[in-house]
Amino acid sequence: MFRKASLITLALLLVTAACSYAVETKDIRFNFKNSEPVVFSHELHLTKYNNKCKVCHDAIFNLRSRRHYTMAEMEKTKSCGACHTGVKAFSVTSDKDCVRCHKGKPRDVSYKVKGLGEAVFSHSIHISKTSGACRGCHNGKVITGKEKAVTMAEMEKGRTCGACHNGKRAFGVTANCDRCHKGMKPKDITFAIKGVTPATFSHAFHTQAYSCKDCHTKTFPYKAVVGTATMNDMTKGKSCGACHNGKDAFASTGDCDKCHKGMKAAKIKFKTSAGEAVFSHEFHTQSYKCSDCHTKIFPFKAGKLKATMADMEQGKSCGACHNKGKDAFSVQDECGKCHKM
Repeated sequence: MFRKASLITLALLLVTAACSYAVETKDIRFNFKNSEPVVFSHELHLTKYNNKCKVCHDAIFNLRSRRHYTMAEMEKTKSCGACHTGVKAFSVTSDKDCVRCHKGKPRDVSYKVKGLGEAVFSHSIHISKTSGACRGCHNGKVITGKEKAVTMAEMEKGRTCGACHNGKRAFGVTANCDRCHKGMKPKDITFAIKGVTPATFSHAFHTQAYSCKDCHTKTFPYKAVVGTATMNDMTKGKSCGACHNGKDAFASTGDCDKCHKGMKAAKIKFKTSAGEAVFSHEFHTQSYKCSDCHTKIFPFKAGKLKATMADMEQGKSCGACHNKGKDAFSVQDECGKCHKM
């Protein structure tokens, strides 16, 4: 009776061990977002190494600390790369052997970019261009498997797509935007400015005459409102002033209402020892253009230029026009016209 019970126990242990072995040695699937799974066959490898599990466990794969390895790490003999070096087994660095693990056709990769729609990377087009050399990109430098979202500015410095799309090997990332961003319609950009009406930049209008590369990224980075440029900066050729210089397009120093629609410049009040002086934009723009004063005489900022009455008598500030009655009444006379005394 005791012997029969022992035999039953032994049989159960063998069945349990067999089941355990079956579970432990099933194929392992590594799933990827943009390609078919890679399947690791325990059966194939155990046959190769005479069922010696310790060849890999835990010498190469630690079952207590499971993690995914990139191809770049495998090339440094991590994970599968410990054996797949081209000596014991085919190398993970061999382009022709990629298909031995990565079956099927790699899928297109879609990148959703805020404000610019979707950019689609076609594996099939690029593979045909490189004659199947996957490692042209998947080499641990261009594509590492760990990079986060990369900006256009970073691509210009050779990151990811910019490694090839540099204007030499392939079209540059600084131009031909619609080749990647299909149906792209950049939005208008509105600049809210204190004291004057908002200024709106229309991409639709400007791209009728210019291509993206004319502005990006020599003049503007690929990001709306990176820092701010004053009207004074623009008069020096910065920001919009690079084109709006009176030669290529209307000057930033005049025709203010072309950008600032419905603009009504406010009155400027100056507190002086002789009482408050008020400058009325509304009154002066009946006879003069914005460019008559800005920025030859006044910068585009209230209070930026401080001038004394003695300075004005020398033709500075208001004295440029209020010049002893030639263009307007003299700053030396009729003080009450400006100062509420």
